[in-house]
Amino acid sequence: MYFFLLFIHSLFRWAVVLSLLYAVYRGIRGWSRKEVFTRQDDLVRHGTATIAHIQLAIGYILYFNSPVVAYFRSHYHEAIRQFDFLFFGLIHIVLMTIAIVFITIGSSVAKRQNTDAGRFRTMTIWFSLALIIIFIAIPWPFSPLANRPYIRPF
Repeated sequence: MYFFLLFIHSLFRWAVVLSLLYAVYRGIRGWSRKEVFTRQDDLVRHGTATIAHIQLAIGYILYFNSPVVAYFRSHYHEAIRQFDFLFFGLIHIVLMTIAIVFITIGSSVAKRQNTDAGRFRTMTIWFSLALIIIFIAIPWPFSPLANRPYIRPF
């Protein structure tokens, strides 16, 4: 079951990034061109938030079952001095949670805006902030924080 969730998590991580990029693109385009906020735009807003929430739920399950995190929690004073353990035990989960909170706020506030420009603006700003936070929290292969390959073998 753990490896199945790890596989699903690997797929959904890219779904989150791609859906956020697409939502930000649609938001910028609609905001700058003063377009009407269509049902398609609303589906992109809602779908992006849904994908992000699924990813967060899977991420929490994996986080609390991770041997790295178990070591971090049981040897906190020692593990906090090793940046890889600090990153995966604390920084990654906190930043990803904040990013999903931003997506949730942006989606909720955009849904309640009275104007199309307000919907596009709200979605663009909140989703862009979330995307920046996610890009910081991802352990890219080139990241100075922590790195992993783009696609990990299981």
